[in-house]
Amino acid sequence: MHMEKTSASVYIKKGQGRALKAGGLWIYDNEIDRTEGEFENGDMVNVFDFDGYPLGCGFINTRSTITIRMMSRKPHTVVDEDFIEMRVRNAWEYRKSTVDTGSCRLVFGEADFLPGIVIDKFSDVLVVESLALGIDRWKPVILEKLKKVLAEDGISIRGVYERSDARVRLQEGMERFKGFIGDSFDTKVEIVENGVRYMVDVQDGQKTGFFLDQKYNRLAIQRLCKGKRVLDCFTHTGSFALNAGIAGASEVLGVDASELGVAQAAENAALNGLSDRVRFVAADVFDLLPELERQGEKFDVVILDPPAFTKSRNSVKNAVKGYREINLRGMKLVKDGGYLATCSCSHFMTPELFAKTIREAAGNVHKRLRQVEYRTQAADHPILWGDSESSYLKFFIFQVCDEK
Repeated sequence: MHMEKTSASVYIKKGQGRALKAGGLWIYDNEIDRTEGEFENGDMVNVFDFDGYPLGCGFINTRSTITIRMMSRKPHTVVDEDFIEMRVRNAWEYRKSTVDTGSCRLVFGEADFLPGIVIDKFSDVLVVESLALGIDRWKPVILEKLKKVLAEDGISIRGVYERSDARVRLQEGMERFKGFIGDSFDTKVEIVENGVRYMVDVQDGQKTGFFLDQKYNRLAIQRLCKGKRVLDCFTHTGSFALNAGIAGASEVLGVDASELGVAQAAENAALNGLSDRVRFVAADVFDLLPELERQGEKFDVVILDPPAFTKSRNSVKNAVKGYREINLRGMKLVKDGGYLATCSCSHFMTPELFAKTIREAAGNVHKRLRQVEYRTQAADHPILWGDSESSYLKFFIFQVCDEK
């Protein structure tokens, strides 16, 4: 049986490990005082506070700024196949209780206490993204146990595709990898979500192929769109636009800079019999919105689902400008009394900063906002308190009123 015994011990500097003690799973290189015993990168180590108090165990990788990723808060835990099965089973039981599992995120890294690995289920296909050396060694076992647990509920998996092609793997001293795990299969997978059918390209789509985290936010806009004229910006493969269409919108325009995304979106519209009412155009949203404004266009509902404008603390200022600009432009295109759905998927754009940015945009264009609801990511992307990285998606729906 595959088993990781912890031999080396790592001691945290006095006054350090604050994120860990608050419930996080990471220990950074500058928090470590010393290491005792032999280890190789990727091995399990026991972690102690400066005074010898045991803090648990985790994988070590001295090549990464995140030097240790914790696997357990219990000292001297034996990480073996039974331990992995327990973690995987817990993850699946949690999803069964909280979300529609037809397509969902089965494992969300740190928030499922399996740091550095993400596994999405698209119908009968699994897509895995492995980003940390220690967990990568356990990838075959995690997948085997996941298939076993799913099979107990009568779910068989047709194939597994790996999308470990993110740059962050290089920081772990790992090669980027993309390809089949096991037998090859057709990588275009049909899924159904909220009654909408999509073809998901798990091989060449963004990230793992489709953004599952917005599932219930897409559902939330359905009731606003019946009989309405809708503009969906940064539509990707058409998900918000199609939810509007299926809910009975009279006319939907979806916009994305990606020609590939727009082509897939148009295919998805055809798949749902919505091609007559839902159309897509490849354009830069920042260019198109002022153009629509000049043409005097107005919409009942405007949806803004941009990519993360910031992936680091350093670029937050520019991101704020970007979010302010599109929200300002978006509000100008909403009819008086219409609706704006707007979101940010950047972890560094805090809820407070995002709200402040929207408030400023509204002030600049003399619009009054009435908040309909505030939402976050779907529950299959759980937010682990203490692990701030797991909380990233902010989603507002507003009614936009002219100042009277």
